[in-house]
Amino acid sequence: MPLTKNQKTVVIDEMVSLLENTQTVYLTNFSGLSVDESTALRDRFAEKGVEFKVVKNTLLKLAMERVGGFDDLYDHLIGPTGVALSEEPASPAKVIKAFAKDNSKDLPELKAALVDGSLYNGTALDMLASLKSKDELLGDIVGLLLSPMTNVVGAVTSPGSTLVGVIKEIAAKAEA
Repeated sequence: MPLTKNQKTVVIDEMVSLLENTQTVYLTNFSGLSVDESTALRDRFAEKGVEFKVVKNTLLKLAMERVGGFDDLYDHLIGPTGVALSEEPASPAKVIKAFAKDNSKDLPELKAALVDGSLYNGTALDMLASLKSKDELLGDIVGLLLSPMTNVVGAVTSPGSTLVGVIKEIAAKAEA
């Protein structure tokens, strides 16, 4: 049954809201999945905080046009399209890759992804899945910042350390 004009407006408005609040959009081809497999895929996306919608291409394009900045994805709006939206750039790719590995159909298939304004084609799934999350990147930065402090604390708290010993240690490192 075709959607009424009011129903189409609701769908477009919902997609506009989602697109305005994310920098990561994945377009997938999910055709060939059974109803149970589609449900399992949606559940996996939800577990990772990824919003997954199946929307008519024309309605999705209208929403993208209204928001702006999605021109690169228009050519990929062909055939059945599932849209995965996430704050974490790698989350949708990790779900797609794991799900495709677990089912013998290699589905869903990545059509294209737009991550922070950069377009990735369907062959970039492995690279996108290997991206670190924002939390992992912050952890790496904190680790790098704390590393020099850990060396100083280690020198000060080492057994037998005295003020003279610490000064000698610092002087030796400065000379080297």
